[in-house]
Amino acid sequence: MQYILLLTKMENYDLKKGLICGTIGVLGISLQPIIANSRPSVIDPYIFAAVTALIMAIIFFPLFVFERHKLKSSIEVNSNKKIYSLLNGWKKKNNLKFLAIIGITFSIVPVLLFLSFDLAGAINSSLTLKSEVFFALLFGYIFLKEKRISKVQLLFCATLFFGLYIAITQGSFNLLEFNVGVLILLIDVALFTLIHTFTKSRFDRNELSPIQVVFIRNLLSGIILFSTYFIFFPLDRINIVFNPNYFMYYLLMGLDYSVSLFLWYKTLSYIQIGKAGVLNSLTPILTAFFSWIILGDVFTIFHLIGMIIIIISIYVIVREKKLKKNLILNEKK
Repeated sequence: MQYILLLTKMENYDLKKGLICGTIGVLGISLQPIIANSRPSVIDPYIFAAVTALIMAIIFFPLFVFERHKLKSSIEVNSNKKIYSLLNGWKKKNNLKFLAIIGITFSIVPVLLFLSFDLAGAINSSLTLKSEVFFALLFGYIFLKEKRISKVQLLFCATLFFGLYIAITQGSFNLLEFNVGVLILLIDVALFTLIHTFTKSRFDRNELSPIQVVFIRNLLSGIILFSTYFIFFPLDRINIVFNPNYFMYYLLMGLDYSVSLFLWYKTLSYIQIGKAGVLNSLTPILTAFFSWIILGDVFTIFHLIGMIIIIISIYVIVREKKLKKNLILNEKK
């Protein structure tokens, strides 16, 4: 009886910590389109992505070092395959190739992300990012051999895109009104979700840790973007990087992105991904509010209708996934 009470107390404590981390993380995520679209127009998406990535690499470097120190200390006390794999798994030839692919891919992803923010606007961008739930289901089924997508999930994936369509076209249902930035962002979401799908399998095998991936991908993408920037842009634009009036925007985005990402991983360590996913689905509400207050963007009734449809769709899709998982576990018992 005491054991059950203690277990319940621990679960409630983890839930509380998960909700706190998740709420702060959601706040950070909702601010990302606002920060990106607040920057001066002279800061193009290419250099913005390059400097932001390098700042994130600098922020995550101490965490990377601390994690390695902690793993080495754990091996000395209790050596096992899991700890050894987490410490040295990234050095395997196939994982080094994979990390190089991640570095190259995430040299493209942030540039497209910031470009689409500019073209689509903060509110539409925040809503479009919620399409990740569809791509996660699709790629999980295709590449990770996860359970077949149910009819209910397919129905509400379609409903999600219907809600997005209402918001983007402002209820006109005219394809010509569909924003180019939204199309770019959908491609970008598909691209980074695909990479996350293959990353997840390596997390499951304890070959890589989230901190290792975030540090290495940002270091590589920052170096690639910065070193290739002056192939496409004149050399005198170097002033954009070191201008103190502009550096604030790089720093803000780097800090926001880093803290949000770190808190997202912490949230997943405390609560189930279903609850975290539903919590994360609320970001468009905050983005719309901050976009209205800070950027002066107009929030329409069609944004509201689309937002409600998208949030409900995500809730049903995540709930259905949880029900399927519980059903599989019961069948195994």
